[in-house]
Amino acid sequence: MSGDEERRSGDRRSSTFLDRFKRGSTDSTAQGPFLDQPGFSEKTPLLSDDEESGADDHHFRAVVREAEMAMAAGVQPERIVQGSSGSYFVKNREGGIIGVFKPKNEEPYGHLNPKWGKWIQKTFCPCCFGRSCLIPNVGYLSEAGASLVDSKLRLNVVPKTKVVKLASPSFNYLAFHRARAKHTKHGLPRKIGSFQLFVQGYKDAEFYLAQFDQLQLPPSTKKDFHQQFERLVILDYLCRNTDRGNDNWLIKYDAAGDGADSDTESAVSAGSSSRNKKKGKGVAGGAVSATAAAASNGVGAPKHPDEDKPLLNSSMTHAADWSMVANPTISIAAIDNGLAFPKKHPDQWRAYPYQWAWLPQAKLPFSEETVQHVLPLLQDESFVDDLVDDLQTLFKLDSAFDRKTFAKQVAVMRGQILNLVQALKDRKSPIGLVQTALFTVTKNKKDQSRKQVFDTKKPCFTWC
Repeated sequence: MSGDEERRSGDRRSSTFLDRFKRGSTDSTAQGPFLDQPGFSEKTPLLSDDEESGADDHHFRAVVREAEMAMAAGVQPERIVQGSSGSYFVKNREGGIIGVFKPKNEEPYGHLNPKWGKWIQKTFCPCCFGRSCLIPNVGYLSEAGASLVDSKLRLNVVPKTKVVKLASPSFNYLAFHRARAKHTKHGLPRKIGSFQLFVQGYKDAEFYLAQFDQLQLPPSTKKDFHQQFERLVILDYLCRNTDRGNDNWLIKYDAAGDGADSDTESAVSAGSSSRNKKKGKGVAGGAVSATAAAASNGVGAPKHPDEDKPLLNSSMTHAADWSMVANPTISIAAIDNGLAFPKKHPDQWRAYPYQWAWLPQAKLPFSEETVQHVLPLLQDESFVDDLVDDLQTLFKLDSAFDRKTFAKQVAVMRGQILNLVQALKDRKSPIGLVQTALFTVTKNKKDQSRKQVFDTKKPCFTWC
């Protein structure tokens, strides 16, 4: 079959599926290719496959299509019990979790948030309502934005996250929408939100960090873990993540010679006709297979069968011992990035510090490998401009997008970039980086020049 014939055949199969899907039960709908394309907005109709051909992540597209087919087959997303917003485990046709979907209108302060905690806080404790440095109700864009920054800098610590539209009866809807879907052919309205791939075999960082302090890891494993930790630091600092605790980034530990987590089943193939199994670290470009947004809602990663076993053989206490066996491998997944990209630095009640700054790893200077990987990119003004343009394209998906507000977000990020560049040049440590004076970089409209504006207002509590 020629390339054109194969493409037309694929289009016909997709069209047949969508036509059959639209004619099916209005109680079970799912529509959701990527929306991170120019010209999209929150209210833009779903693009056809031909119009989406510019998407470069075929695997992510396949996962979303598997989710669509699962919902069409009656396997609906499952609401995550924990957390303060409406977030959902998305499954394949076999019922396995393949992603986490966070609808915009079910975010902590969204009007369709099914959980009452934030409504009570907003109603009875307005003085403690939200974070003044953040733009409300755009957490889904922050999640996707962090994934974009991760991809542009090739950090490979964020599970692939994009903006999609999905509809399912398990989502929270007004009674009007459910009644209309039941008695008409309109179906339930699609919800715009972030879709993050689900990671397998990862646990909350807190679980492993306590054990790493007590056990002697081999030098190669320590070095690899430290470099990944530095990439987490860089991601959080550039995005100014205001919610990075040690319970919302994950670690995957493969014991030496264990291989228990080395064979992971592809989320897509689990639901496809081939039912093949793929080997590798994950399904998202070889970095991490999916999202652990469960942890972002107070849910830890799925329990590992060897959770209660000691991580390392107690006899392996010297470097020489490790030369005799395969060394353990460690992978990091940075999840829960929905409270990043502020329009100003925190300057009221709380400072929202990075909890990783208290870890021993934060006291070590940035490694030469990390410096050589990141510094040339951030020193390239064209690269930074392209990153800003890509973020603007993404953030414009929101119907309430405001250029002036986005300019403030960029001003914060450009200040963070300059601080990071200098810290890398000086071979500072992460703790040295976060102790640097904060400033924003504003742009003069007349001559297009930029100037630094240092923060003079400090939050009341700098430790929380």
